[in-house]
This record gives sequence, structure tokens and C-alpha cells, in this order.
Amino acid sequence: MMSAQETLAGTPQALETFVFPDPPEDPDDKMTMFDHLTITGAAHYLAVHLGDPETTLVAGEHYMALAPTLSMAGVRYPDLLVAFDADREGYRRRNAYVISEQGKAPEFVLEVVSPSSGRRDRVDKPQDYARLGVGEYWWFDGQGRTPRQRLAGHRLVDGRYEPLDVEALADGSLQGLSPVLGVGLRWADGELVFYDPDTGDPIATLESERQAREAAEAARHVAEAARHVAEARAEAAEARLRELEEAE
Repeated sequence: MMSAQETLAGTPQALETFVFPDPPEDPDDKMTMFDHLTITGAAHYLAVHLGDPETTLVAGEHYMALAPTLSMAGVRYPDLLVAFDADREGYRRRNAYVISEQGKAPEFVLEVVSPSSGRRDRVDKPQDYARLGVGEYWWFDGQGRTPRQRLAGHRLVDGRYEPLDVEALADGSLQGLSPVLGVGLRWADGELVFYDPDTGDPIATLESERQAREAAEAARHVAEAARHVAEARAEAAEARLRELEEAE
């Protein structure tokens, strides 16, 4: 006898309206992802940097599947995915990225390695993402012991991932370019940084936006103080001139 789930899985009407559940939460994974993607605003500002908000999907922590399914076997939920020319409403409606409905796999996936997910992120998930057709797969590990563990990128070629170049900098940082995004990824003192490859400068983050606001506010105060000084000097000069005229 078939179970209720097996019966439902075979019912087209059920799959047409099926909404994927939220993935289960792992405290280690949740905190690590939050530290590197959410609290810094990295994911938000990556979306701003890439532009085209109507069709560019920058998202994460939701399921990605080949097709609507009630079985979670082989289904992944990346920390961050980027898909161009995506159906954002379809993603919202399903609460998932469904490749058969989107017409293609995401162009980019990033996993932030936690203490409990190292093997999955470096060994198991590359196989799954290659099978799903994800164009680029990267991992970042703020606590990685070796350069390869800390930052690695891969590009899908003929169904298999080939490594992308990651260079070591003089200050101990690591960085590599994502060809599909046109954005660089950097491991710097255990922090994840997205940067502009043309300038080498980090793209905006919550911290850099705060610093820019504070710098602008400080510059405004300096300009206002200089204006007050200039006005005071002008008033003093006028007063002195009047005194001289009256003395004559």
C-alpha cells in the first residue's frame, strides 16, 4: 500500500500548487551564514552591484530542485545563489528555485562553510550542483586551515567542475574572480569580501555605507564651521571699516 505522501507525489494537481517548506535550521550553519552574508549586508549589496533587480535573483536558504517534488532527496538549499533572467515571482510562489520552471540552473552558488558542514560543502555538494547544472560553485570558510579550504571556485565544463584561479596576496588574503558575475571574491582575515575587479576595491557593505555617511556628515560640519568663520571675519571687517569711516 502506498503512503499518503507517495500518493500525493504522484498527483499532478498536488505538485502544481506545492510550496516548498523552509529548510531545516542548523545553528552552526545559520550563525556562520549570518556572520558573513547577512550582518555585513554582503548579499544585499551584491544584488545592488549586479543591478537589474526585476530579473536578477540574489537569494539563499531556500530549496533548489530540478522539478516540483515532495521528496527532498538530492535537493539542496545553498547559502547564496545568483540567477540572471529569473522569474522572481515563480521563486517566491514556490518558496524555492525550481529549475524546470525557471528554464535553467542558477549561474552561481556559494556555500559558507560551518564547523559541521565542511565535508558536505567541499565533497558532496559539488557533485550535486554539477548534476543540477549550476554554472559556478564557490565555497568560503572563514576558519579554513589551508588556502584551498578557505576559498575555492569552480566552473562547470562538460558536466564537471574545473577549478578557477585563486591567488594569494602579500597580506595573506586570497582572491579569485567569478567570470559569470564579473565580481571578485576575497578571503581577508577570515571575512568574505566581494570586490570590483577593475578597481580592486570592495563593493559597498553596511559598514562602508556607514563610514561614507559619517564622512559626509563630518565634511558637512567642517564646511559649516568654515562658513561660520568666514561670516564672522566678514562681519568683523565690516565693523572695522565702519569704525574707520566714523573716525574720519
